[in-house]
Parts: sequence; structure tokens; C-alpha cells
Amino acid sequence: MVDPVLSARNFSLTVGGRPISMPCDVVGSGPDALMLPALSSISARSEMRPLAKDLGRDFRCLIPDWPGFGNQARVRVPMHPETMHAFLDALFVTKPGPYAIAVAAGHAAPYLIAAARRHQGLFKALVLVAPTWRGPLPTAMGRERSGLFKALRRAVELPLLGDALYRINISRPVIGRMMRAHVYADPDHVTPGVIADKHAVTRQIGGRFGTAAFVTGGLDPCQSREEFLSLFAAPGLPPILVLRPERAPRRSGAEMDALVATGRVSRESVPGALSAHEEYAGEVAEAIRAWI
Repeated sequence: MVDPVLSARNFSLTVGGRPISMPCDVVGSGPDALMLPALSSISARSEMRPLAKDLGRDFRCLIPDWPGFGNQARVRVPMHPETMHAFLDALFVTKPGPYAIAVAAGHAAPYLIAAARRHQGLFKALVLVAPTWRGPLPTAMGRERSGLFKALRRAVELPLLGDALYRINISRPVIGRMMRAHVYADPDHVTPGVIADKHAVTRQIGGRFGTAAFVTGGLDPCQSREEFLSLFAAPGLPPILVLRPERAPRRSGAEMDALVATGRVSRESVPGALSAHEEYAGEVAEAIRAWI
């Protein structure tokens, strides 16, 4: 079977009063599907391409990069949740839908749910792959150390010193360890080629600002589990499927399980860890089709 055609375009958006040009992949044909990559040090729209090539047989998949992230020099915008909310609102002005489906990975999930609350009727169905709402340091160390996280973020954002700190912490060995620890489930999938691709993502101009914000919790759209779960209590939301990876890290998996326990979403298990949509794109696509 021939893969759907992939093309690229740029959207001219205004986010927070600033004009930005945001790249977007377009894959396949059919009803529109929005696909939002995760927010992380190594995330970019390219991580959604394997899944989009599969779903692109049935949908026209649109994959934008988030401001401050991606495979290109980063647009310098304030790295706060308000910027990400404003980005989606601006995107929907340019591409107003409706969307047959929207898929969000990791930290993109609560931003998508918040957007669905603001734009009633825009989406027919939502799929959340390994949804998270809390950055790595708050997850590992607790929010009581928020002062330390802010200091670390300021240090990475400094000229010269910040760039040096960033380079040390996104070296290829560090990326490989991180991916084997919680990004991919099968360490054999963390090949030198995969690590090189992820390292290239981190080396884009301005990359340290998005990373510093995400890792320290500066892009967390919610401040507690209760706030996260309350997003799903709004009336008028479309049907929601949570794809829960079998080998998600313990703390992140507990948040996914708490969401499923509310009864407000459907649940399906998929192989993988935090990047199941990339590592096991075929299985994720199959789960989405079966649910639809």
C-alpha cells in the first residue's frame, strides 16, 4: 500500500500580539484531523509522521509544531501556558475546522481539552496518547521545590552560561539514557540514528528556552491532579479516548489511571512508554480506528 503524500506549509499566526510563521505537515486526504506532538526537549512534529502516514489513508492530518519547539530555529515567544493556549486559538482562526478527530500526545493533551472547551463543536472526537500535565522535575521532586525549579530555569535562560548548561544536559548519551528510561519501551528501538535525530531537534537555535520551561514545570497547564481532572468535567466535550501505554512511567501512569477512573473517558491499552505514538505508531493507529 502506498503511503499518503506528505507536504509542508507555513501558517502565519498572531500569538500574544506577535506575528509568527509556524510550520505544519499535511499528510493524507479526507476529513481534517489535527495531530499535536508532545511538549518535551526532544519533541517535534516529525514524531507524529509515522502515525499520520497510517491515519492519512482516512484523514487529512495536520501536524503543527508548538511555538518554541520543533525541527527548526525556534520562535522566541514567552514560554508560558497562556502562549500555548493562544497558539491553538490562533491556529483555529487560520484553520477553523471542523475536525473529525484530534490526537494529542503527552503534555499536549490538557491543552487540547482546554481548546475543546473553548471551541465547542470544533472536534468530533479526541484521542489522548499517554496524557501528562506535570513536567519532569515537578513529577520527580514535587511542587514544594518550585523555587529551585524557577532558579534552574533562569540559569538555563542566561546567555553563555545557560547555553553551556543546556548543551551538557542534552548530549547524545543523556538523550539515549532518557529515551531508554521512559520515552521508548524497547531499548533496542533507541538506535544511534534515533538518538541523532532527537539530538538534532535539541540543537535548533533557541531550543533551550522551551526545554527549560517544560522541564521545570513552566508549561504545566494545570497545578494539581484535581485541576487536571476538572478539565474533563465540562459539558459538551466530544467523546474522548485515552491510550494508556503499558510501560508508562509509574508516576505518569498513575495520573492516566486517575483520569480513566473518573469514567469521563474511554481507555485502551497500547504498547510503549511516553512516546507510544512514535514507537508503536501502527498499534496506536489500529486502536484509534477500532474506537472510531
